[in-house]
Amino acid sequence: MAFTLPALPYAFDALEPHVDSLTMQIHHGKHHQAYVTNLNNAIAGTANENKSLEELVKNAGTISPAVRNNGGGHWNHSFFWEILGPGAGGAPTGEVADAINAAFGSFDDFKTKFAAGGVGRFGSGWVWLIKKDGKLEISSTPNQDNPLMDVADVKGTPILGVDVWEHAYYLRYQNKRPDYLAAIWNVINWNKVAEHYAAK
Repeated sequence: MAFTLPALPYAFDALEPHVDSLTMQIHHGKHHQAYVTNLNNAIAGTANENKSLEELVKNAGTISPAVRNNGGGHWNHSFFWEILGPGAGGAPTGEVADAINAAFGSFDDFKTKFAAGGVGRFGSGWVWLIKKDGKLEISSTPNQDNPLMDVADVKGTPILGVDVWEHAYYLRYQNKRPDYLAAIWNVINWNKVAEHYAAK
């Protein structure tokens, strides 16, 4: 069964002014759609055709680069859209807040370290907050890899991930990735992050 592009769970302009409408239209409708289309083309007629996206991602090291890259792109973006939202931002509460404070000292210290992980990712990639062995860690991955993959340097369950490919921010922030990473906190859906934390 072919993979499909999930609908964006809010309007393209819902994250303004922090993420602009045109970026969202291109990012979702062009970039993410291309990953879905290319993934379907790459698995057609192969042993991977009937595998779930989670299976493909988990076994990224044993599949073709086309399936790894486009499968990762599809999984990562599907995850990303859900942890963003209008009327979001602020600080986390409850168990996920306690876990962040335990791991990083404070929410502000976490934000500083998370931003450093994103800024420090050379070229294109992602920065993640993951749950590993019951604790939280920050990691980053190149291209469309993610911490669920068998090829990841640091493996774990993502509970928050931010796209640091230039297509995620260039129209508004140009080459200023730190400004984008500072603004993204205004649209993080901490309720969804907390769901991911509690589920794993």
